[in-house]
Amino acid sequence: MASDPAVAQVTMTLAALAATANTPRPSGEKLEQQAARIIRGIDAQLGDPSLATQGAWELAWLALSDANANMAYIARSTDGSNQFAVVARGTDADLTDILEDLEVGIVVPFPESKPPKPIDVSLGAKQAFDRVVGAYSTAASPIPNRRLFDALAIALTAAPQSPRPTVCLTGHSLGGCIASMLALYLQANPLPKNPQFAVMTFAAPTAGLQNFADFFGTRQWVVDERQNNAYDLVPHAWADLDVTKDWYPSPGPQATDEVKSKIDNISKRTKGHVYVQPGTLCLMNPGYTVLDEDLVNKTTQDFLGQVAFQHANDTYLGLVGAPLVPAGPKVEYVTPTFGGPGQEVTIYGSGFSQDCVVDFGPFACKDKEPVIDPSGTKITARAPIGFGVVHVRVTNDLATSPAVAMGQFAYGGPAPVVVNKVGPRRGNVGTSVTVGGSGFADGATVHFGNQVSDSVKFVSTGQLIATAPDQPDVSQTVDITVTVGEHTSPTSPADEFTYTGR
Repeated sequence: MASDPAVAQVTMTLAALAATANTPRPSGEKLEQQAARIIRGIDAQLGDPSLATQGAWELAWLALSDANANMAYIARSTDGSNQFAVVARGTDADLTDILEDLEVGIVVPFPESKPPKPIDVSLGAKQAFDRVVGAYSTAASPIPNRRLFDALAIALTAAPQSPRPTVCLTGHSLGGCIASMLALYLQANPLPKNPQFAVMTFAAPTAGLQNFADFFGTRQWVVDERQNNAYDLVPHAWADLDVTKDWYPSPGPQATDEVKSKIDNISKRTKGHVYVQPGTLCLMNPGYTVLDEDLVNKTTQDFLGQVAFQHANDTYLGLVGAPLVPAGPKVEYVTPTFGGPGQEVTIYGSGFSQDCVVDFGPFACKDKEPVIDPSGTKITARAPIGFGVVHVRVTNDLATSPAVAMGQFAYGGPAPVVVNKVGPRRGNVGTSVTVGGSGFADGATVHFGNQVSDSVKFVSTGQLIATAPDQPDVSQTVDITVTVGEHTSPTSPADEFTYTGR
């Protein structure tokens, strides 16, 4: 843990806020509109006294790079401590896509840190760094139309001389990787009031080679900590990613052959370059005591799901003992699940605020049409023009709800076929299993993996009862899928059934 738990709680909270509104609205919005939405969301959370930041920070500057690739912001304390935080957000993408797409097979010099001898970082990390330091804030930023270094200089100029200003670099995931580079860059260039520097990163993959880590270690930091969940795969990139192929301890999930092959392929992207983590490691969760207990089966889906859980902002906030940041909107299900333009649809979920807007795939509902229930759990909207099967998603200043299978709407029908619950989750050949979901019909076919159930009872469009068929391997975990006509339900961890014998 951190030498001062309060420091870790505050910096991890600031790092988590960088994920605010990190995806554009599905129906589309300009970069300036998204940046303004992020600013509103971060402002609201920085003013929240229930968070670890205790309402004692305010936003000073924020910039979103082209194509929403990276974001960074500067916050300053308002409690007289004269602290500044430079917070980086990494690339907004799927976790495995980040690891696969980041260019680590090529290393390039990092002269911006003004080292006495050349130091090397990955091309991908350098490109992300360049996007952050080159991005200009929008007119909605408290310090508008400035790049990061100039904005920090302006903020420091306005700061008191005493106590000596402290600039803390922080970030989660690739944001932490970028923060380690920003720390060297900012420290190497004169700034008003001669600030001291601290570095506190979370879940960060490494940016560079041994010479990068060595140079980082020679600099003076008032705090220098690299906070890593012991069972987070991402910080092992790119120093020792292979060790994660032996994960996870009991109760699992253990890596499948597909997962091991994926990790092998990702590891090879370094092309022989030896990456080294900078800074002082502070290891969390050494006993694998924090995990998603619904993701423990030996399947690729469960392994990747557990990877995402172990890496998540909320997991890190819990590990440092900080309150979770406010959750954005989440869609649980919609009804009805099919119809045409103008169809009234009720959206059920959580975190629905009065500023929420609704999209059906790439098409927006009319601004004045969605009616948000005061409970924050229900929205009524009319389907806009559209076609095919789309995800219904809700956006506010905090986030856009993730796409979920039960939140699909089919223009013209039939209803999307979805399995979202099975029970029991374990059993022998012949076990009677209740399958929950949507879009079911009399005559539906139920597969347990590749084997067809020979006994299926139709209960309703949301429920079937099927008997588990025999399998060549009766100790495996399989997906239960339902086929109605030509439509088959997508797979997910929610449809898994584990055989325990015959």
